[in-house]
Amino acid sequence: MRYTLRQLEYFIAAGETSSITLASERVHISQPSISTAIAHLERELGVQLFVRHHAQGLSLTPIGQTMLKEAKALVGQAEGLYSMASEATTQVRGQINVGSLVTLAPLVMPELAHSFEAAYPGAKIHQTPHDQEGLIAALQRAEIDAALSLDLRLPPEVEFQPLAAMPTHVLVGEGHPLARQSVTTLAELAPLPYILLDLPCGRDYFLALFMREGLEPNIAARSTHQEIIRTMVANGHGYALANTRPRSDLALDGRRLIRLRLANDFPVLNLGLMTLSSVRKSRLVEAFATHSAGFISDAYIPGMVPAYPGRHMRQAV
Repeated sequence: MRYTLRQLEYFIAAGETSSITLASERVHISQPSISTAIAHLERELGVQLFVRHHAQGLSLTPIGQTMLKEAKALVGQAEGLYSMASEATTQVRGQINVGSLVTLAPLVMPELAHSFEAAYPGAKIHQTPHDQEGLIAALQRAEIDAALSLDLRLPPEVEFQPLAAMPTHVLVGEGHPLARQSVTTLAELAPLPYILLDLPCGRDYFLALFMREGLEPNIAARSTHQEIIRTMVANGHGYALANTRPRSDLALDGRRLIRLRLANDFPVLNLGLMTLSSVRKSRLVEAFATHSAGFISDAYIPGMVPAYPGRHMRQAV
């Protein structure tokens, strides 16, 4: 065999991103190295893996699409050797595939992943952000080993380890009529323009809060992107409901957001780790679960202001 697993990893990165530039950023290697690896594979295998588009990235050829599936399976098997070896030793090594809810991923995962890989130098986290339905489906298809998410609409086969409480709160801009208040109610909010975070499961959860109170919200706009919602709210388009509490109170355009407490008594969502109960946890997955439980609590959530800072105090790592 005159090609390496590293070359296959570079090919996979290019195939999944359809871009030499994005592949380079994903695997932290230079663009020429990516191009050289792909060219070597094409020569060695005697096939064309990509169609190159000037200034528009790459497209996999039909044989390239087949090769991508096989390459991912081969690299996965190779990574599995580390996991099997770690089961027979005290070492924690190999790649763990961790999903994360799209609203949590940019806040929690960078610090959590860095701390885990620092604690276990032989381990590597591959991150997959998705909405709740996508994460559960990925767990069921064994595409990810665990997922950091909220306890929203969990099927019986999904085991959930709660880590920190994530109560629902209200976001308004500085010029909003409620901006000078510290607390509000859904009855007060219902007639006002509502900017809905339109993600599967989360959308249903927020709308169900109004239904429980016999109210119908005035949905003025909706988006699947949390930062678009925050920027619209900061610019006076309406209010939003949220569970994440970024440390920054600024939207991406620099306008300020104000957080209000909801007086209504609702069940609190929890941030936690999802795994499939029918799958035996490897030493690597167990180590990640234990590390997450020691790193995240009501008192400290990476990237966020905790809702209950007085509980279970711990030091940031």
